Amino acid sequence: MDERLIQRLELAIARLESISLGSQPQAVAFDVASASTEPSIVAFEDLVAEYVGKVNDAAGKIGGQVQDITNVVSEAFSAEKELLMRIKQTQKPDARGMAEFLKPLYEKLTEANSMSEGPRSDFFNHLKASSESLTALAWIAYTGKNCGMSMPIAHVEECWQSAEFYSNKVLIEYRNKDPDHVEWVKALKELYVPGLRDYVKSHYPLGPVWSATGATVATSSKPGAPAPPGPPPASQGSSTSSSSRPKKGMAAVFQEISSKPVTAGLRKVTDDMKTKNRTDRAGFVSTGEKQVRKSAPTAAKVGPPKLELVMGRKWVVENQIGVKDLVIDDCDPKQTVYIFGCKDSVLQIQGKVNNITVDKCTKMGVVFTDVVAAFEIVNCSSVEVQCQGVAPTISIDNTAGCQLYLSKDSLESSITTAKASEINVMVPGDDPDADLVEHALPQQYINTYQDGHFVTIPVSHSGG
Repeated sequence: MDERLIQRLELAIARLESISLGSQPQAVAFDVASASTEPSIVAFEDLVAEYVGKVNDAAGKIGGQVQDITNVVSEAFSAEKELLMRIKQTQKPDARGMAEFLKPLYEKLTEANSMSEGPRSDFFNHLKASSESLTALAWIAYTGKNCGMSMPIAHVEECWQSAEFYSNKVLIEYRNKDPDHVEWVKALKELYVPGLRDYVKSHYPLGPVWSATGATVATSSKPGAPAPPGPPPASQGSSTSSSSRPKKGMAAVFQEISSKPVTAGLRKVTDDMKTKNRTDRAGFVSTGEKQVRKSAPTAAKVGPPKLELVMGRKWVVENQIGVKDLVIDDCDPKQTVYIFGCKDSVLQIQGKVNNITVDKCTKMGVVFTDVVAAFEIVNCSSVEVQCQGVAPTISIDNTAGCQLYLSKDSLESSITTAKASEINVMVPGDDPDADLVEHALPQQYINTYQDGHFVTIPVSHSGG
């Protein structure tokens, strides 16, 4: 007998048992059996079986953290299914009731987000791709054009675009090394585009349809009871078109998952900082001691400073504060460099390496020769980077303030930015004696609806 039919019979029995309770409050409770036969719920089950199943199969071949995060993805889709079933028998709640109603889904999204935090693992991009993509499930919180969210179909597409920044990194890293990781990334993308997007388009293009006469969402009003998740603090690094107005209701709740505060008070580029007025043309990333300013003592705990080669494959540079003469000169193309938690320091990498990552650094300068794969900047503020050779890919993520100097050999580099502001790229001109030309990368965009789809163009920057 088909397993789904057995499940339906069990649900029908449960329904009969609840009816037999007579005058108990459960008589008006959630009708699982009825909701589970709705065409939209059956279609969601098919979505999970086909697309989530593919992601699970691919994750099983990899194991470890990839399997762990995929399990959370599966659980989040199960939570969404339960909510879709309940919506059909529940009256539309207010903002507080909505937060309470969506709490099971919010908890799964928070769990996925927490797995990508802390010390960066070898599967960081897998974890971030999963956690970023799961915010697509928040389409269920759409309540109308004034709720502060994009419409459901657009919301799903936008969330995947954010996740694709990390999934592409997985493809770059593993496309020539391990087909299982490539299979996992492709399955994850298909889960959302076309999977979830087409499902929402077919069944909920204007958002969920709540019951006019169903049960109401109970919210806790007892003293000392925990309040539902509230809106996040305003992010000073936001550069989206909706930054002029705060998110409302559950849009703010789900925004909290992917938004992180960005360091404020960034320096502007003054005349004495421009290339034509610089006196240290031999090396654009300054190492002058006269620019060092001693920081006031702080109670923040940091680990011991490190500059060491781990297992012959990975250079680790951590917690270097105010050191202007850091050098790695014994490296090869199979090694990677990971720079973490450094401040007011300058690192020179002399030679070709496979990959360089700068993570959670402030006022950090990096001068490097060549990278085989990519140079990455993540969660940083006020960094200066000089490429003296070739870098096929440069990615800047969740960073405020970056001055990037390119050589003639690196002008064909692909530069990807996400949640980044105040990014300036300096490129050489045709005349070797001429000043470098400064270009500001756009951080704001204009989106217009044309011929059935949205067209996005960057806001032009004056000067440069």
